[in-house]
Amino acid sequence: MHQSSLNSVSVPLLRWIYRLLMLSVATLVALPFANASDTKHDALMNSVHQFLYQETQALGSEVVINLRPPSPHLSTCTNPEPFLTNQNKAPLGRVSVGVRCGTDSQQVRYLQAEVDVIGTYMVAAVDIDRGSQITPDMLSEEAGNLGDLSSRAITNPDDIVGKVARQPISSGATIQTHFIQSPQLVERGQRVEVVVEGSSFRVSREGEALNNGALDEEVRVRFGSREVLSARVVERGILMVDF
Repeated sequence: MHQSSLNSVSVPLLRWIYRLLMLSVATLVALPFANASDTKHDALMNSVHQFLYQETQALGSEVVINLRPPSPHLSTCTNPEPFLTNQNKAPLGRVSVGVRCGTDSQQVRYLQAEVDVIGTYMVAAVDIDRGSQITPDMLSEEAGNLGDLSSRAITNPDDIVGKVARQPISSGATIQTHFIQSPQLVERGQRVEVVVEGSSFRVSREGEALNNGALDEEVRVRFGSREVLSARVVERGILMVDF
């Protein structure tokens, strides 16, 4: 490879390629032993591999899953049902996968995996000031191993554009969830319209917002001097009461 080509490859991508090569070597070395070993955990391993692939294939163009096999002394896991132990985090990097076994799913085992996904993610193309509403031209796309990113990094531009920067964001920084927030559609002290809808009626009243609110957030609204209720923000200055 020419030196110019090396300079054009990102460090995360080189790290991922190296990890893939090491995984391939480890697989070749272990293959004779795997063929001679007990295959009673094949169904369990295949089930977890397929589960992790389904969970990650939408994240990027290439997926490499290195799954640590269970102890050969454990009994066979029948009817394996894998699940993620952390539902709020994408299965990237080091991942723990739970598996329910048996017809009653009462027995649970845990397997460890290393998941690498080559995909795209967003970084700031320019310095973004606090309070700025983010537009597409403020972002640029990078490619690399998503497992090397912070768990808070946002990869989908649709989840960033239109949001407001909660803090200054430097050019080249990955956009993380705590860097941005939805724009405020209701401000404290603002006169707002509160709508109540049913199958055959629609009633609206005007009140005063007692706190700020973004789309789908709950805001307390005061009517007169005593009556207060909570309603959900549906658009700028308009809230809806959910039943």
